[in-house]
Amino acid sequence: MQFYPHTSAWAELIGVAGFCIYVTTYTLLTLRVIPRPNVLYFLMNLTASTCVLIGLSSSFNLAAAMIQIFWISMSLIGITLQLRRA
Repeated sequence: MQFYPHTSAWAELIGVAGFCIYVTTYTLLTLRVIPRPNVLYFLMNLTASTCVLIGLSSSFNLAAAMIQIFWISMSLIGITLQLRRA
């Protein structure tokens, strides 16, 4: 049973959005717009990795999924550490 006819296309679009967030985050950090890793940086990485993981649902790749789960975990740890220090 298919509830949404273009679910795969949406998943891929969300995955591409995740890629764009990754690139933006890295660029902002490299250009020192974000002066150092902070809560915003970790939230952007969390969002990007979650989007890419959703994108993998249309074309699964175990290694890529494992990397995204790693980034989700590290982002959550980073957010927790940053909030504890505040």
